[in-house]
Amino acid sequence: MDKEFEQFFQQQGFKTATEIQTAVYEPLKQGRSVIGLAPTGSGKTIAFTVPLLEKTAPGDGTQILVLSPSQELAVQTTDVFRQWGAVNNIKATSLTGGANMQRQIERLKKHPEVVVGTPGRMLSLIHESRLKLKDIQTIIVDEADELLTGETLDEVREIVMSAPSDVQLGFFSATQTHKPAELEEIFGVDIEEFDVRQTDKTQGEVVHGLVRVADNKKVVYLRRLAKLKHFQALVFFNHVSTLEHVAAELKHEHVSSVKLAGHQVQTERATAMRKFRKGEAKLLLTTEMAARGLDIANLPAVINFDLPPNAIAYTHRTGRTGRMGNTGMIVNMGNDHDLRNLRKLLPEKTFKPLYLMHGKLTDQLEEEKPAEAVETVEKKQAKAEIDPNATVVMMPTAKPRKEVKKHPTKAKPSKPAFAGGKPKKHVKKNKHSKKKGMRHKNIERNDRKK
Repeated sequence: MDKEFEQFFQQQGFKTATEIQTAVYEPLKQGRSVIGLAPTGSGKTIAFTVPLLEKTAPGDGTQILVLSPSQELAVQTTDVFRQWGAVNNIKATSLTGGANMQRQIERLKKHPEVVVGTPGRMLSLIHESRLKLKDIQTIIVDEADELLTGETLDEVREIVMSAPSDVQLGFFSATQTHKPAELEEIFGVDIEEFDVRQTDKTQGEVVHGLVRVADNKKVVYLRRLAKLKHFQALVFFNHVSTLEHVAAELKHEHVSSVKLAGHQVQTERATAMRKFRKGEAKLLLTTEMAARGLDIANLPAVINFDLPPNAIAYTHRTGRTGRMGNTGMIVNMGNDHDLRNLRKLLPEKTFKPLYLMHGKLTDQLEEEKPAEAVETVEKKQAKAEIDPNATVVMMPTAKPRKEVKKHPTKAKPSKPAFAGGKPKKHVKKNKHSKKKGMRHKNIERNDRKK
């Protein structure tokens, strides 16, 4: 690493380079095409940013293209290039779908040395001759396993074919879908592979947990999680329709949440990301689009509201937490059938039941408490006959009430019997009966006078 960049590297709080950064540094700086495979959160962006910037000449036109699968990742990568490019006066800009194209064209007129964007928008500007590739030296395909499938593979290939024939290529991802020989055949260049996934130790301790919950109770569980202190999570859905339904329910319940989906305009997506990064929202509801490359500092948890369809999706989703040595937690929600299928999908993973206890989410069923102060969790569950994964509330045992001695009451003396042997029957008179009798007496008296 050049002296200026090494000094900046240390100023950012980094002590040593990660394995992927060390592995690809010299090959990239020498202009060789590479595949870089490393776990999520291991510093892949800096792994290709630093060596490429060191060999970029200020003022010589656009020399680096970086292709990203989403607007959010493109903006994030652009920020990294701008931050590190300040060391040697290199400018960077982003080109993404959903943003104002005319503004992007105006920025291209300033000839930034680095352009980061989504393949569709880049290709549109190339066709309009707004983005010129004659000075391009390197093209980086970030999250390559995502971009090198379906229609995006054709777009990436067309962009590469529009660049000079000796262009350097770099493919980076946490999972692999293409071998070097396949990529060499597709793009016509020699490619070296650097795979450090098994030796990299940058990821912190991550608990992969299971929560047994019915579909109609998942939103209730999300609401409980959102009430926990110091808790934030990315919540993943398989379908936008489910995401919208849950977002509406959480909004009705006044739960602190935002949503991030492909059909939103860029300003809405940017606002959602800003609120979540600042901690103004507890939950960020999203689809697979946020599973790639997003770096959210110290994210406590990832929640799979819908379990991912395959192991690759699980790897990228869960890679948003436990990054660069931090701890994290994965909350997988589903019924018995769903969780059983998840274990089959990822047999190498160790899954633990999760519990909401004492105002926090934990994989420990019982915490140490004085025996005389609380009842055991088992007794609580036995009494309430609740699901072991449901919320368990630990309450102090009630003190036994003091026994109050009751004094015998004296028996009331019975009334003496009447002489006739039977008590006189009390007849309740009508309140009008007396007046009625008096009227009869008055009438008789008047008749006698006559």
